[in-house]
Amino acid sequence: MKQEILSEIQIEQKTNRLAHQLIESFCEEKELFIAGISGNGYYLAQRLSNIINEHGLIKSHIAEVKINKDEPWSDEITLDSDMNIMKNAVIILVDDVVNSGKTMQFALTKFLTFPTKAIKTVTLVDRKHRRFPIRVDFVGLSLSTTLQERVEVILGESSKAYLI
Repeated sequence: MKQEILSEIQIEQKTNRLAHQLIESFCEEKELFIAGISGNGYYLAQRLSNIINEHGLIKSHIAEVKINKDEPWSDEITLDSDMNIMKNAVIILVDDVVNSGKTMQFALTKFLTFPTKAIKTVTLVDRKHRRFPIRVDFVGLSLSTTLQERVEVILGESSKAYLI
């Protein structure tokens, strides 16, 4: 049975709050690189980048992290942007839901191959069932679930989040 946990309006509000938290946290920076994990993580990263750019104080750049979410060790993790422009910069790694931390942890390793000023993590929904040593710095919603339950986020024309 699907139970709605976030409506379209709530997702928009949480996305706006996350973007403003990033603006406040990095107000002294001229630019940020926002890297979204392929799928909904990238879509959420685009939304955050648009809000930050509309604000006008910080320029944000977007990148997509392409990763095999089921077996991240099996394929190369790639970025659709030139990593050289991200050197010594602030990088924000974004995914829609963090559960075990596996996808976020493996995606993070891509950014540890070159010097950065800081790397922070953002998620819309944090389930806190960690099996990997990852911490999320900016969270839209922390949710207590059982291991048998699943969170499904739909981002697009009609955004919603469900507990299944």
